[in-house]
Amino acid sequence: MYDIAMRKEFDDFMNEQAKNYAAQAFEIEANDVRATWEHMDKEAFAKAVDALAKAERIAAAGCGHTGIACQHFAHLMCCIERPARFISPAEAVHGATGYIQKGDVLLLASRGGKTAELLPIMDIARGKGAIIISVTENLSSPLAQGADIVLPMKITKETDKYNSQGTTSFIVTNAIFDALQAALIEETGYRNEQFAVIHPGGAVGERLNKK
Repeated sequence: MYDIAMRKEFDDFMNEQAKNYAAQAFEIEANDVRATWEHMDKEAFAKAVDALAKAERIAAAGCGHTGIACQHFAHLMCCIERPARFISPAEAVHGATGYIQKGDVLLLASRGGKTAELLPIMDIARGKGAIIISVTENLSSPLAQGADIVLPMKITKETDKYNSQGTTSFIVTNAIFDALQAALIEETGYRNEQFAVIHPGGAVGERLNKK
């Protein structure tokens, strides 16, 4: 009965075109996540996992939707006890790049690979001897050309009808980050018992710490 009521509400309050775009959004994002893994440079991915596993510190930077994804990436790393932080592009050129030291990993993400705010961060990090991982669709871009490791994404279309919102690219970027964390858990031998210590809060913490 609940499903029937929900379906009626969906039909009553959305026009046919809106419903079509909503359905297409799921299809577009699912297809591009799959395509990105199929086209992934598996050797580069393995090198990225190795670099992240060995780094004392990890930094990530991006702008807009991608910046939000990079904040997610930094949190993912902290959740498996790989010390990481998001560096705001605005703060990076005002001293925040002091966080990055020789041998650290800096991850930069930009679909087009030409985000102007990220290029000075890359130059500073390279000069300090950090390892640079770029996540981008444009393999001929400055972000790709200046990186030690490049993880390519594949985007056919953003989900909005104007193809201008950072939607599909946001989902694909996060999928790459999630895959890196999943691989790192295995690579580093990280155990759920360790996560229980640093995540005592909420329902997850209650489940992890249940005696």
